[in-house]
Amino acid sequence: MAGVRSFFLFAAIALLFAGRYGDATAAARGYIKYKDPKAAVEERVEDLLTRMTLPEKLGQMCQVDRFNFSYPNPSIGQEIFTKYMIGSVLSNPYDTGASIAKRVELANTMQKLSLSTRLGIPLLYAIDAVHGHNTFINATIFPHNIGLGATRDPELVKKIGAITALEVRATGIAQAFAPCVAVCRDPRWGRCYESYSEDPKLVNLMTESIMDGLQGNAPYVADFKTKLAGCAKHFVGDGGTIDGINENNTVVDNATLFNVHMPPFELAVKKGIASIMASYSSLNGVKMHANRAMLTDYLKDTLKFQGFVISDWLGIDKITTPPRANYTYSIEASINAGIDMVMVPWEYKEFLEKLTDLVNGGYIPMSRIDDAVRRVLRVKFSLGLFENPFAEGSSLATEFGSEEHREVAREAVRKSMVLLKNGKTDNDKIVPLPKKVKKIVVAGAHANNMGWQCGGFTLTWQGFNGTGENISRNKAMNLPTGKTRGTTILEGIMKTVDATTEVVYVEEPNQNTAKLHADAAYTIVVVGEAPYAESQGDSTTLNMAAPGPDTISHTCASGMKCVVVLVTGRPLMIEAYIDFIDAVAVAWLPGTEGQGVADVLFGDHPFTGTLPRTWMKSVVQLPMNVGDSAYDPLFPFGFGITN
Repeated sequence: MAGVRSFFLFAAIALLFAGRYGDATAAARGYIKYKDPKAAVEERVEDLLTRMTLPEKLGQMCQVDRFNFSYPNPSIGQEIFTKYMIGSVLSNPYDTGASIAKRVELANTMQKLSLSTRLGIPLLYAIDAVHGHNTFINATIFPHNIGLGATRDPELVKKIGAITALEVRATGIAQAFAPCVAVCRDPRWGRCYESYSEDPKLVNLMTESIMDGLQGNAPYVADFKTKLAGCAKHFVGDGGTIDGINENNTVVDNATLFNVHMPPFELAVKKGIASIMASYSSLNGVKMHANRAMLTDYLKDTLKFQGFVISDWLGIDKITTPPRANYTYSIEASINAGIDMVMVPWEYKEFLEKLTDLVNGGYIPMSRIDDAVRRVLRVKFSLGLFENPFAEGSSLATEFGSEEHREVAREAVRKSMVLLKNGKTDNDKIVPLPKKVKKIVVAGAHANNMGWQCGGFTLTWQGFNGTGENISRNKAMNLPTGKTRGTTILEGIMKTVDATTEVVYVEEPNQNTAKLHADAAYTIVVVGEAPYAESQGDSTTLNMAAPGPDTISHTCASGMKCVVVLVTGRPLMIEAYIDFIDAVAVAWLPGTEGQGVADVLFGDHPFTGTLPRTWMKSVVQLPMNVGDSAYDPLFPFGFGITN
């Protein structure tokens, strides 16, 4: 009798389990659909979603900074994964790492904690990788997007996307906050170098190519071992703010919105982008992080975007002025508007507590929560994280920062170079420069500073100040010092000229420089901007950084034959100097492979780059873009002397 009671008890439990999770036969077998790699992704998503409690769902909607987890002591901070069931972490732009092996160990330690939870939902690890794996020391750093736009070479950009994905994957990370598909319409904006062009057609061309490299030519991700989940940003209109002020208001009519700023996002959705990041900016007065009409009605319902929408860093906090003035409201407004994952990144306990109260109080419907979690899970399944949750960095480590990768970066540098002037007349062209002369002068701090030629979002958020292997500090810039493997422009020049040519480097020329080096055949003057990122880069003047103007005055304007190389993330005010400069070339922000600059200066490769944006005469003209009725630039969009 006891045996019969036991049988019926077991049967009752089995039927209860089956009614909740599936049919009785499957339950008896222990079959769990979401763990079946042969099942369709959507079926797996729905099966897992039905099993999740509210805390488990809300954890998937939260992304925190990985420094909350105090590695290498997993007992500190492990509650992020085991108690709060956080679904995603990111490394911030200061998380440069120590070695590939240690970063992979970190990623796998966090992943093990995530998998130890009741449902074993894997962690999604993300990072900014906007011009290569730019946060990690000794990665291959490519030109920033404005330089890639100048190449107009989609196959090259596809290679760059693939290399970036591989090097990010080598460090155990599965998502990159890239590509930036903003259409910068005003170079005063501090993020203009993150934009490929002022022209949406060129931005589309580059977006399609970089996505093929990052994710592969398939929805979400084609090969989860060497590709990663991309993130198109920043939705939408961040490149069109008033006066180019970062995070400001973009005031546009529908024609401008849908013909200029929206096309790259529409393309990204069609290509199967895994995620889209909301912009800090406002659209016609409505904060994008709270803009339901754009995030839900248009992006999700009209474009049928199937991935997840993620906030920017503390993005929902900035819905109110001042930030966090009413955090509960910011959570409610952002989630109901269509934000699926919130980059918290620190106060996750408060966020989850308030989000829970909002759901339980009926202010955020469960259908909205399920939609958000469904989107996150869809990407995780598509990435193959449920079958292959652990990083295998060792198999990719040999390719990280390899010479083959650096050759692609070097190619990108030379193809991005734009020659604006070559000789004061058509009969006295100076480029290509002769390699074998008695003596040449290289002038300007930008010539021998790896950090300055890489620009912002390199090793740190605002970039770094580093001179090859010899590290210096510029206290006025307040930039951290650092180094990463690569070649400065000066080093590239020295490797290129004939062994008998004397190369004299003058970091900061003075009034005696021209007289002291009167016997120099020519001078290469390298000037431009100091590194910056986001709002710190907003400029009302677009003047080159000091002592750039004096460097030109003490060389070119003092009778020395000179070529000026501009290291910059955007057009600068140069009309006042143009007449006494023999030649002008724009190197943009070339990244670690400065040898590419020398490749074209000395004629080993031709100049082929053309301007991806209009070069103004004066800031008074701005905003001014190709196609405008009042269009009077110093150099027009698409200009570039080729040889």
